[in-house]
Amino acid sequence: MLSKKPLTWQTITLHWITGLAFIGVFALGLYMVDLPRGPEKGEWYGLHKSVGALILIIASIRLIWRLKEGALPPASEMPVWQDKAAKAVHGILLLATLAMPISGIAMSAGGGRAVDIFGWVIIAKGPETPWLKELGSTVHHSAVEILIFVFALHVAGAIKHQIIDKDGTISRMLGRS
Repeated sequence: MLSKKPLTWQTITLHWITGLAFIGVFALGLYMVDLPRGPEKGEWYGLHKSVGALILIIASIRLIWRLKEGALPPASEMPVWQDKAAKAVHGILLLATLAMPISGIAMSAGGGRAVDIFGWVIIAKGPETPWLKELGSTVHHSAVEILIFVFALHVAGAIKHQIIDKDGTISRMLGRS
């Protein structure tokens, strides 16, 4: 039996803040990577890192909230394979909102650079740690194509639920159920 349990405003707010900030910082990362070296690129990197660090904080709160509230059941019946795919997509996206900022922080700290949020230093500049920089870089850069694919699946699934299944999934995520 499917639950008609409404989403709390906290769940909805954390979902949209995390998701939209992640999309924004992700798009910025794709944009700035091809910029020529210089002050403009450095400013974009600073913004990318600051927002990424904030995403880590918000995503951590979201994870704690999710563990407290539990995952919501689907809004409609679906085949087992779709339910498993949806859970995998949600899990990967939740993990990504934590892993991408952590790997970015590892890259910076491992490169001997300070980590700050809009000028407020959270990790002071230190010695280079090549293995940490390399690990962070590998995770951060290897995940890009996977995340684009998983995000596309997430959006496609939401649209499918709204248009084909007509189960109000998008309405529910907008707090209108």
